[in-house]
Amino acid sequence: MTTSTGTISTGIRLHAPAPGWAITADVVVVGSGVAGLTAALRCEAAGLNTVVVTKARLDDGSTRWAQGGIAAALGEGDTPEQHLDDTLVAGAGLCDEDAVRLLVTEGPAAVRRLIDTGARFDESSEGGLELTREGGHHRRRIAHAGGDATGAEISRALVKAVNEARPSASSPSASSPSASSPSGTRARGLRTIENALVLDLLTDADGRTAGVTLHVMGEGQHDGVGAVHAPAVVLATGGMGQVFSATTNPSVSTGDGVALALRAGAEVSDLEFVQFHPTVLFLGPDAEGQQPLVSEAVRGEGAHLVDAHGTRFMTGQHELAELAPRDIVAKGIMRRMREQGAEHMYLDARHFGAAMWEHRFPTILAACRAHGIDPVTEPVPVAPAAHYASGGVRTDSRGRTTVPGLYACGEVACTGVHGANRLASNSLLEGLVYAERIAADIAASQAEDGLHARVPQPVPYPQKPEHPLLEPEARFAIQRIMTQGAGVLRSAASLSGAAEALDRLHTDARDALDENGKTAEPGVDTWETTNLLCVARVLVAAARLREETRGCHWREDHADRDDTRWRRHIVVRLNPDRALAVRATDTPDFPPTAPRTLDPARTGDTSTHRPERLPQEQ
Repeated sequence: MTTSTGTISTGIRLHAPAPGWAITADVVVVGSGVAGLTAALRCEAAGLNTVVVTKARLDDGSTRWAQGGIAAALGEGDTPEQHLDDTLVAGAGLCDEDAVRLLVTEGPAAVRRLIDTGARFDESSEGGLELTREGGHHRRRIAHAGGDATGAEISRALVKAVNEARPSASSPSASSPSASSPSGTRARGLRTIENALVLDLLTDADGRTAGVTLHVMGEGQHDGVGAVHAPAVVLATGGMGQVFSATTNPSVSTGDGVALALRAGAEVSDLEFVQFHPTVLFLGPDAEGQQPLVSEAVRGEGAHLVDAHGTRFMTGQHELAELAPRDIVAKGIMRRMREQGAEHMYLDARHFGAAMWEHRFPTILAACRAHGIDPVTEPVPVAPAAHYASGGVRTDSRGRTTVPGLYACGEVACTGVHGANRLASNSLLEGLVYAERIAADIAASQAEDGLHARVPQPVPYPQKPEHPLLEPEARFAIQRIMTQGAGVLRSAASLSGAAEALDRLHTDARDALDENGKTAEPGVDTWETTNLLCVARVLVAAARLREETRGCHWREDHADRDDTRWRRHIVVRLNPDRALAVRATDTPDFPPTAPRTLDPARTGDTSTHRPERLPQEQ
C-alpha cells in the first residue's frame, strides 16, 4: 500500500515469534563497525537515548578486518580536490560528485575527531601521520595503524568510547533489555544489545519508522525475539560477502540490512557492483568462507604481481600498474589466469626483507605463515575474492532512505560515493563522514518534530507467516550459484542460469507457504539464509539488466563501457507480492529520497526536504 507519506509499504516481515519484550529509545543503531558506533556516539552526545544492536560482539564487525587504512587529504601538498578526482576516476562515471565532495571535504576533520576519540595511527619519525598509497590514489593519503591493523585500532577506540558512554553499573537504568522491561521505558546513556540479529523494521500506521524487531542469541532473560521502539533507525549492518563461496567478509556479513530495508519498502541501488579484491590469499579452488586478505597497501609499498614464471603482467595495462583501481587489477589477474590456465597468480614482495614485513605487515605475515607460506622468502599465491558491495540501500546526503525515519550508512548504504567501483580505503572514511551527518540530522529532526515526547506505535505484529524461510542448507546452494554465475566474470548465460536457480529456491519456498502454510522453522540460520537469497536475487537481477562492463561489473558478452545506454543507476525494490521491481534511472543522477517524516496537517510544512545546511556547518 501507499501510506500518507508517499512511501510504498510492503507489509512483509520474516516469519518469527511475536516480540516478547520491548524497550524504547530515540534512535536504534544496527551494527557496530565504524559507521554504527560513530553514529551512536554522536547521537548520544546530542542527548538522544541511543541503543546499539549488533549481531555478535561490539568489535566483531567488518571494520576490525580492515588492513589498509583510511583515506583523507591529510598530507602535505594533498587536497580534497585531488582526492575527489581519484575517487571519480575509480567510480567509472557513476559517482555522485556532490556526495564525493562531501566525503573528501569533511573527511580530514572527521579523521581528526576520530583521533580525538582515541584512535592511534602510525606516525613518521617527524611525528606526523605516516601516510601510504593504495590502488587508484595518486598521492600518499592512507593513514594506518599497527602497520596493517587499522580497522582493529579504530574498532578498539570506538568500542572503548561506547563502553565509557554506557550507563554506570549503579544506575537504576543501566540494565540490558529484558522480558520485564516495560514498553515506553527509556534509559539514560548509550545502551548496547550484543549477539542480536535484527529481523525487521517496525512502522506505524502512516509508514513511518517505529523501531526494529530482533532476536537475541544465547541464554538469559533477554533471550529470544524482542523489539526496540524508536522513531529513527540507523542501518550500519555492513556487507553481504557471504552470498559468495569465498569472501574476505566475516561470517556475520549476510546482507541482513539490505534485506530488511527491501522488506520495509526501501529502494536499493547499484547492487551489481560487488568489488572483488584482487589479492586474497589463495587457499585452494574449494576454499569457502572468509579468506585472508593481502592488503592493497602491500602493493602500495612496492610489491609486484607476477605469474608462475615471475613475469610482471600489470605493467602496460594501466599507468599505475599494480596500483590501478581494484577492478582493473582484478581483471588483469583473471585474464592472466585464463591465458595460462592457472588457478592463481602471485604477489612478490621478497625484496621487502624480514624487517619490513614484521614492522609494516605483521598481521598479513602471520596469516600467510599460518597457511605455510613465508612472504619473506617466496611469492604469495593470490586470486580475487568477493570483498565489498559498492551499492546498497539508497540514501541522500544525510543518510535518509526512501522510508521515513530509516537511515543507512557504511557498506549497507549506497550514498553515491563509490559509483561502479570503490576507491581503496574510502570505505572507513565514508562510514565516518556519513554517520556524523546522520546523527546531526536525527538530532535536528527530533528537536524540530518533538519526537522525544512521542512513543511510536508500531503496526501489530503478524500472527501468520508472511515471508517464507529457507532451510539452512540452502545457504551453500546460494553461494555456489552466485560464485558460478555472478562472480568476477559474468555473461547473459551465466546470469540467466543463476537467476533461474535462485528463482527455483524462492518459488519453492513461496509456494509451500502460500499453498500449505509451511515454511522452515524460525531461527538464526533460516533467517540468514533467507536474507542471502533476497540480496542474491537483487544482485543478479541488476547484473542481468546492465549489459556493459563498468567498474567491478564485468560482462564477457558486453566487454565495453556504454555511457549512452548505461551511465545510470539500477534501482530495485520489493513489491508487496514479494516480486522484484527493477528499473534504471533516466540519468546518472539519483532521484530524491522519500519525503521527511512530517505530517503537513500538524506542521504546515509540505516540503520534501529540509535545507542542506547541517548544525555543524552553521
